[in-house]
Amino acid sequence: MKKTTSKKKKKKSLFNRIVAWIHLWPSIVSGIILVFVCLTGTIIVYGDEIMDFTAGDAKYVEAGESRISSEEIVENLKKEYPDYMISEYVFFKDPERSIRIRAFNRKEVSLAMIYMNPYTGEILKKDSTIHFFFVTAHLHASLLAGEVGHWIVTISTIIFVISCITGLILWWPKRWNKTTRQASFTIKWKAKFKRLNYDLHNVYGFYSLLLCLVLSVTGLIIFFPSLSNLTIKATGGELTHLTDVLPKQDTTKVSKNMVPFAYEVLEKEHNNKKMVSIWNYDQQKLGAYVFTSGKVGLKSIENADLAIYNRYTGEKINVGEKLIKHETTENIVWQLHMGQWWGQFGKLSTFLAGIVATSLPITGFLIWWGRRKKKKKSSVI
Repeated sequence: MKKTTSKKKKKKSLFNRIVAWIHLWPSIVSGIILVFVCLTGTIIVYGDEIMDFTAGDAKYVEAGESRISSEEIVENLKKEYPDYMISEYVFFKDPERSIRIRAFNRKEVSLAMIYMNPYTGEILKKDSTIHFFFVTAHLHASLLAGEVGHWIVTISTIIFVISCITGLILWWPKRWNKTTRQASFTIKWKAKFKRLNYDLHNVYGFYSLLLCLVLSVTGLIIFFPSLSNLTIKATGGELTHLTDVLPKQDTTKVSKNMVPFAYEVLEKEHNNKKMVSIWNYDQQKLGAYVFTSGKVGLKSIENADLAIYNRYTGEKINVGEKLIKHETTENIVWQLHMGQWWGQFGKLSTFLAGIVATSLPITGFLIWWGRRKKKKKSSVI
């Protein structure tokens, strides 16, 4: 016989029941994937700072009079690490900073940061810390499972976006008063575990909601070309990529030394910036040097500015504003996704939001499990 109560609980509206179902069950199904994706994403946030630390003394050199050429950089790298191909060069305005080279080993499928003296060409250090973040990034994006993994992560991300929106609806108090405000915005740290877990899910979920949505939506923009194109159009950019309109490489011509152009960008054009990056992959296809100055990170550049030179004549190439907006928009999307949008405040905010996002499927599952057990106990004979 079922236990009866004198007072019947007021039934929730159909709308609230539908929202609660949408919030719960897709999240339960995708919970493990979401925890893994959020955790790996959170680990990556401070990747730049960790690699800066592990570089140690290799970041600094004694300033000299003349710098080595781009050809010498390649030759010196090949002598010591013949299996490594240069992906990116980063030059620093500080004369006592070494050149930072991102290099990839195709045979071993490994990534490393190589620090080279810009005056002598001496290789100071090969730091493989970046390979950890390289693997973590691929786990985050695709679970290291190729296209299938990409889709699993993407579908889970869509579910997370829906869970954020439905969670806000469920969190929203029917009446705003002192009691509901306290329950909605504060955590009862001295409460029993069940109530504490509920508060951690609801309160921290609300505070991190905006950043969780930003991280999720930017991830979807990166994955779906149609969303990326829509974002570029909305910001006034042209869909054509910069590399598609620049002159192509001409093997019959001799390229000018890339290094002086890099330092010219830092000393004359963008003299408020501390570092400048150039991607070797683009350079190998183009008849131009495309430099991006700003705070160079793993996947984005904070306060980025472009400078483009013809690699054979040395003349500066000016491109249309719409093409610049295209590049700027893509970089901003990556900045928002990586937490590189407002210095250390942006990093810390993204890191904390990542921790909360990682915990939400766990605390949500515990709330559901506790209620499930309660329902079973209430049905006694």
